[in-house]
Amino acid sequence: MKQHRRQFLKSLGLGTATGILLARGQSAALSAPLADIAHDPLRPELHLMPPHNWMNDPNGPIWWKGQYHLFYQLNPHAAVWGDMHWGHAVSPDMIRWRHLPIALAPTPGSADSEGCFSGSAVVFDGKPTFIYTGVQNAPPSETTIHDGNDKLRETQMLAVAEDDQLLNWKKLETPIIATPPQGIYVTGFRDPCPWREGDAWYLGIGSGERGIGGCVLLYRSHDLRHWEYLHKLVQGKPNGLVAVNPCDSGEMWECPDFFAVNGHHCLLYSTENQVFWTTGEYDTLRHLYIPMRTGVLDHGSYYAPKSFLAPDRRRILWGWIRETRPEAQFAPAGWSGAMSIPRVLTINSDDELEMNPAVEVETLRGAEESSTLQPGAPLKQTLTAFRRELLISIGDAKPKVAVRLLTQGSVVWELLLDASAHLVTCGSIEFALPSRLKSDDVLRIFIDASVIESFIAGREALTSRVYTLQPAKTELQIELITETALKVRQWPLAAISPDRLTT
Repeated sequence: MKQHRRQFLKSLGLGTATGILLARGQSAALSAPLADIAHDPLRPELHLMPPHNWMNDPNGPIWWKGQYHLFYQLNPHAAVWGDMHWGHAVSPDMIRWRHLPIALAPTPGSADSEGCFSGSAVVFDGKPTFIYTGVQNAPPSETTIHDGNDKLRETQMLAVAEDDQLLNWKKLETPIIATPPQGIYVTGFRDPCPWREGDAWYLGIGSGERGIGGCVLLYRSHDLRHWEYLHKLVQGKPNGLVAVNPCDSGEMWECPDFFAVNGHHCLLYSTENQVFWTTGEYDTLRHLYIPMRTGVLDHGSYYAPKSFLAPDRRRILWGWIRETRPEAQFAPAGWSGAMSIPRVLTINSDDELEMNPAVEVETLRGAEESSTLQPGAPLKQTLTAFRRELLISIGDAKPKVAVRLLTQGSVVWELLLDASAHLVTCGSIEFALPSRLKSDDVLRIFIDASVIESFIAGREALTSRVYTLQPAKTELQIELITETALKVRQWPLAAISPDRLTT
């Protein structure tokens, strides 16, 4: 069951400010004790997560004073969506994290009184600065979220760091952009994405219109406080479905991320329960973006990504790994959601987006276990720990290979890669393999408890959730269905914290 990131918790009546306050009061009943969370075999150990409760979108990743800082949407009171704060973690390597106090919290009576939604971080006048979306209750004539709840107004807010540890942030009292452009009846107005261009700052905001489609609204400023609306940076089309939530019909684009990488421009946006990538041409005179190629960033349980530029100029991407089990299961478990492992983005000579795990992930590897997979002789091994990386060469052999996880003899997850047919299948999900495989292309899979991240030839990705794995009762099985032997490399992976709470 996919969870809309903006959907209030209807089953708990959390569609209003009163409902959110009720969630705060019920937090003890909704969250499991930390001791139970730490021993939950389904809880990932390689992925950044808060110690407990709900996590969603990555926000404001930034390198500052020798440390990586990553913020994220957090409900500190329950393992369900609501009462959005900004959680905060810091790392020397993007892998091993230390939790810091909450960075942003709603201010009663202000424009973010009902939540600090997603946003970005930039350095302005020598100080890290957040631009984010605040939400507050509003009369129907002023609401901007039109997904069936229609209770909230979104405005764009600013906060400035007051120390080099980024522990304290001073909010500007009034919104920097208070309303959407006149004449546009928006389906949403959120998730600001800023960038510097020449002597000015530009800002894209996720939005859309009914019957017209999702879009990115473009603004310009010289001081981050006063913004001029220009026009739509890019306009999409709806998919033709009739839906209450405009994100389902493509009439709302969330979490736009616009940047240049190795000389090309790229736009990411989230809609229709997926993340889409586009590459194209950016007219810097008219400030218009024309997508030329597009694709799905990740075919699985992955949403609302955010990128930043690392100090070595790599474009690093983070994404929210969503739960797919029912709320009735994840809420009492006391935790929900995880951050993906960091992914490095590049654009190849065919203008395709390529995405691979950051090399820092390899520092978690233990001793390598290599073997040669022969046709008709599946590789089988019982897993006592669900932290493992698999790497299977596919470029030269063009094989047909199946990777399976079986619990007590029953298949609970299977990825079938058919290089000759250029097809990848995983349960009900099916997508095309890149038509031209390179000699060094690989299938790379990270297994981490209930999270499985698969990277196929660096050009396709799939994030899976599996909730039926059991230590010592789950078997990894790799089977070669074609007649060419394959080399399989494996590594056990170390946990990123000793107590499963990533502290």
